[in-house]
Amino acid sequence: QCVGWGPVDATKGFLSLPFNRSYYHIQKPYDVPEQDRYSFIHGFHRLWVYAADKPHTRTSHTKPRTEIAIHGYNYSSGVWQFEGYGYVPHRTSGVCIMQVFGATPPRATTLMLRVYNGSLYHYRRSVILQNIYDRWFKLNVVHDVEAAKVRVYINGYLKLEADGRGGTSHAFKCGVYAQYNDSFYMESRWKHIKVLRKCDP
Repeated sequence: QCVGWGPVDATKGFLSLPFNRSYYHIQKPYDVPEQDRYSFIHGFHRLWVYAADKPHTRTSHTKPRTEIAIHGYNYSSGVWQFEGYGYVPHRTSGVCIMQVFGATPPRATTLMLRVYNGSLYHYRRSVILQNIYDRWFKLNVVHDVEAAKVRVYINGYLKLEADGRGGTSHAFKCGVYAQYNDSFYMESRWKHIKVLRKCDP
């Protein structure tokens, strides 16, 4: 279900948690050094990958990725939020740029935000935002585990409310993770990333 009122402050009632390199690692093709697929300069994360790259481990059968994998705040209950400003360069397509990892098998994710031909999709089901290329956008993703709901805000506007997918452990990831019909080169950029938890009443 998509709704469009706003803009609102999606972080109201949430506590912003400490976030630095000790709370995340970079998943990238296993056979290249990190600096060949990721940079962090002047507060900007830049992540890129090629369709012909290897997966992130030798034993993985997934498609190539370069992602910020947040490991310091895995969660199994409560209401959690990801906030960040994202940017997708022209011609990047067939790629997941943000996900809520964890779900009841055989599914692996509760949410995927993908880019296809300049539009941001919920998986490949519905368009959340058109004309996404070459501009910064503010993204807030709220996951209420007990209510089994996920809400996606773009620039303060609620763009998606979707059902959860179960699972016993969840984590946020952003970057580039190749999907179907992926472009030769994929890139996304991120700044002001935050992880937030809903305050106890």
